[in-house]
Amino acid sequence: MTFYKLLLVAIGGMFGSVARYVTARAVDEKIGAPFPYGTLTVNIVGSFILGVLYAWLIRKTADSESMRLLIGTGFCGGFTTFSAFALENVNFLQQKVITSSLVYTAVTLVAGFLAVVAGLALGKNLS
Repeated sequence: MTFYKLLLVAIGGMFGSVARYVTARAVDEKIGAPFPYGTLTVNIVGSFILGVLYAWLIRKTADSESMRLLIGTGFCGGFTTFSAFALENVNFLQQKVITSSLVYTAVTLVAGFLAVVAGLALGKNLS
């Protein structure tokens, strides 16, 4: 891990986080519904961007790691971590490791919900 690699992730993450905020707010304000359409949009768009990037980098050989760190880990990571979750599941399915995909999905969803519940409970008890 070098400073240059960390800088690429940080720069991409900064732009991804700002893009997430702007996109989610714009969608939610436009639709005006209590359903989190902004987050849903960000997750789908982020997954699409990561899919395009991943497919493109497979064919590209020159400095693909820098692009992966800047756009994949940085921008898409700041924009949405769901995109990484989706790509990892697609990789499991392409490798025909269905059980790993199902376990990963189930554990992520159940543990994620339980972690939020536990965090909320703990947060209420903090002074």
